Amino acid sequence: MRLLGVISLVFSLAAGAASARPAADPGVSRGEVVIGGTIPLSGIAASYASVGRGAEAYFKYVNARGGVFNRRITYKYLDDQYNPAQTVQATRQLVQQERVFAIFNTLGTEQNLAVRSFLNAAKVPQLFAGSGATTFGRDYRRYPYTIGFLPSYVGEGKVYARHILRTKPNAKIAVLYQNDDYGKDLLSGFRTGLGAKRRNIVATQSYDPLSTDVSSQIARLRSSRATVFVVIATPPFAIRGLVAANRLGWRPQVYVNQVGAATNIMRIIAATAGPRIIQNAVTLISVKDPTSPRFRNDAGMRLYRQIMRQHLPSGHVNDGFHVYSMAVAHTFVEALRKAGRNPTRASLMRAVASLNVRNNPFLLPGVRVRTSARDHFPLDQGQLQRWRNNTWNPLGKVISARP
Repeated sequence: MRLLGVISLVFSLAAGAASARPAADPGVSRGEVVIGGTIPLSGIAASYASVGRGAEAYFKYVNARGGVFNRRITYKYLDDQYNPAQTVQATRQLVQQERVFAIFNTLGTEQNLAVRSFLNAAKVPQLFAGSGATTFGRDYRRYPYTIGFLPSYVGEGKVYARHILRTKPNAKIAVLYQNDDYGKDLLSGFRTGLGAKRRNIVATQSYDPLSTDVSSQIARLRSSRATVFVVIATPPFAIRGLVAANRLGWRPQVYVNQVGAATNIMRIIAATAGPRIIQNAVTLISVKDPTSPRFRNDAGMRLYRQIMRQHLPSGHVNDGFHVYSMAVAHTFVEALRKAGRNPTRASLMRAVASLNVRNNPFLLPGVRVRTSARDHFPLDQGQLQRWRNNTWNPLGKVISARP
């Protein structure tokens, strides 16, 4: 009887200890971590579909090597067609029905803004938003579960302004920008960077992200007689805008923001409008270009091509958005490791706020991912590039793109 009593007590204590342990956060089990997000797989911004597919391929590569602490990463990404209303519906589905551990890599400024309050109220991490909107790094006290990834659009705008002031200080400048927080943020940084020379901006035209044509805007910009044309646009509108400029015989010095400047997009412009319109164009880049001869024997690009062959054989290996998405996925894996063997949403956010990743194989040499309790801009460096001979070529050293 005494033995039975002891056994009973042991089981009772064990049961009590088990019940005292905090329940695992949604999306985490012994063998799996489930995350989700939205990507425009169709519609006007479908060229960004590779932002989801490349990240998924990298997670498959990690899973094939044991995952993170023996947990495989399952990444569920839904099509929102670049429509914030659909982003809201899909994100609620992922959180409330699919019960994901975190929202990851959702693409678009308006799209991420549309779900930020909901995710923070639910204390669901909103990680590495596919946007450079400054608010995602600046407003972390109000939205502690949100962080972006791209260099700040304000910082990017300042970089272009400084280059223009250095090379063409008296140029007349025209700007095409997307009429939302993304476009306005970058334009604001550009104006700030010009300082007293902001009067050199002689014309600005905006476009609706769900429209289909910018020909009239380009005609108005051309009539300003600007000699510098700053394109703050996603790929479809960067293509349309520069094709329209070429059709009108306008030959300004072109600056293309990074989200519309992948080599595969530039080559579409060259093939459609002719190479002259973008000859000597300038952009800011943080990730390695899979088409660049300088990275032909680079270890990171060899790994990239290996992952594409093994886990995304139908993908276009020269699509730079695949490289960007693997850089984001690599950062998530590092954060998940740092969150510990039994990660929680809270421990993941602590990890995200203390990153120092120097070896991301998909970023340019010298560019690192770094955060702290007071610095929520993971990627704040880049390198100016000039378009020549059908590819991007380095223009100076890696520089700061802080807002």
